[in-house]
Amino acid sequence: MTVGDGSGGHSVAPLKNVAALMTLVVTLRDRPAGLPGIGVGSGPSGFGKSVAAQYAQNKAGCTYIEARSYWSAKTFCENLLIELGARPRGTISRMMDDIIDTMGDRPDRPLIIDEADKLVDKKQIELVRDIYETTQAPIVLIGEEELPTKLASFERVHNRVLDWVLFQPCDAEDTRHLARAVLRDQVSVADDLIEAIRIKTNGRARRIATTLHAVLNYANNAGLRSIDLATYKGPIVSGETPRRAGKAG
Repeated sequence: MTVGDGSGGHSVAPLKNVAALMTLVVTLRDRPAGLPGIGVGSGPSGFGKSVAAQYAQNKAGCTYIEARSYWSAKTFCENLLIELGARPRGTISRMMDDIIDTMGDRPDRPLIIDEADKLVDKKQIELVRDIYETTQAPIVLIGEEELPTKLASFERVHNRVLDWVLFQPCDAEDTRHLARAVLRDQVSVADDLIEAIRIKTNGRARRIATTLHAVLNYANNAGLRSIDLATYKGPIVSGETPRRAGKAG
């Protein structure tokens, strides 16, 4: 997961979900002839799917696009062409031809489509299948936990999936990796606080990183170089909706 380092830079924590998505990208790219070339990564919000996708983009030279809920088929084609370095023009048919020509020139360059659920919901996923069929370029679809179930309704897409990655909540090792990336030796965090953060955030990487930033701020304000569960009095981002305390009657 990419996290701020406190100086405006960023680092990538070597989380298991990042490694799993990179393995999927490499598997699709290096697959033997005749095997399908679509992969799917899915999981709940906050598990670090988008960050893993962007890491794979940079590490493996993938084309990356994040679908939007308001996109039409034409808007999808326009934005994909822009990401491919081409100029959008003409009808959907014309732009699809340009996408296919551009991707066909680099069939080993994977395409990652984040928030692919939105394309499935609007039945635009068939455009993706057309792109795959005509280019054979590896395509990774990233989405929420129900994405595999939604794809089952599109048999011609579902049948072309080579492998599935189910993103997992952070374990203790992942949480410690995030702590090192966020805190960068400025503060030492005890194992009991690390475990409490993991449990209360349900292992969601985004919440863990946000909580660790709060821990860093708390420790800095208190002048602490080490901190444990008993010492930390700041927030742990659990995702629960805040509730106003009831007034005495």
